Amino acid sequence: MNDHYLKKLDRVTAILTQLQSKSVVRAQDLAEKFDVSIRTIYRDVKTLENAGIPIVGEAGNGYSLMEGYKLPPVMFTKDEVLSFITAEKLMQKFSHQSLGDHYQTAMEKVRSVLKYSDKNLIQNIEKQIDVFNFHTQPEDSLKNVIPIILDSIADKTQLTIEYQTVDARVSTRTIETVGVFFEFNFWYIMAYCTLRNDFRQFRIDRILKISKTQNPFLQEYGQVNDYRKKSHNQKEKAKLLVDKKIMSHLVNSKRYYGLIEEVETSEGVELTFETEWINDGFPRWLITFADYATVLEPERLRTRLNELLTKMTERHQ
Repeated sequence: MNDHYLKKLDRVTAILTQLQSKSVVRAQDLAEKFDVSIRTIYRDVKTLENAGIPIVGEAGNGYSLMEGYKLPPVMFTKDEVLSFITAEKLMQKFSHQSLGDHYQTAMEKVRSVLKYSDKNLIQNIEKQIDVFNFHTQPEDSLKNVIPIILDSIADKTQLTIEYQTVDARVSTRTIETVGVFFEFNFWYIMAYCTLRNDFRQFRIDRILKISKTQNPFLQEYGQVNDYRKKSHNQKEKAKLLVDKKIMSHLVNSKRYYGLIEEVETSEGVELTFETEWINDGFPRWLITFADYATVLEPERLRTRLNELLTKMTERHQ
């Protein structure tokens, strides 16, 4: 069998896997995924139909497997099995506890269809992989919160939450959830808040009560990342000159605090930010490496930094 037919066989098998895992698969998406023409995908689908696979649909509208048709369990490659082990370790450390049981059940189903040799591979190697989390996991008052949130997204129904802010104030909100995201060791909801008539993010470990309502919402909100990029406060430009030897420690945090430009000079690295936290969050972050940085602008950032440093010195004298 020549290389052309081997590639075709791999592609046709992968298309069958896509049909098993999704309700509808578009030829255009398959063509982009496998870097071939749409006409090639049409021929591949015809190959599956000739092999007796009952495919419903047609070119231009998408394809799906006939309802009720069952296929033998999917077989996994050795590399895929090893990736499952690593993913399981990551999920154990970084997934929200309300997802843990569901993921464990899903992994048990995956393990059940593995070959005997692959099951032995997992047993032999899973103890050789571990993930050490630098941060402690936050304690949530609710244990099943994320599945409730995901249900509300799927059903497009409003949620009612009792939420505690950082200064311990508690309020009741009705929200329309856009999505959830994990950032800096915390899970957040991005949602439209009917009380504020605007989009807000809520830290999940600060939710005291949550319940689904019967109230539907019809608005299509798009993707969660579309809203995380938006700011509700005016941003201000800040510029720092930072010693090169500290740069490796700022890889992730500099993006979070609004980095827009990075220029290496003979004196160090000039970092330019656009931030809405110029009075509090930004200078407090700057304190963590202030002995390696110089504030170039604005002047009030330098003043605020000195105020914080003076308070720290007075408190610890």
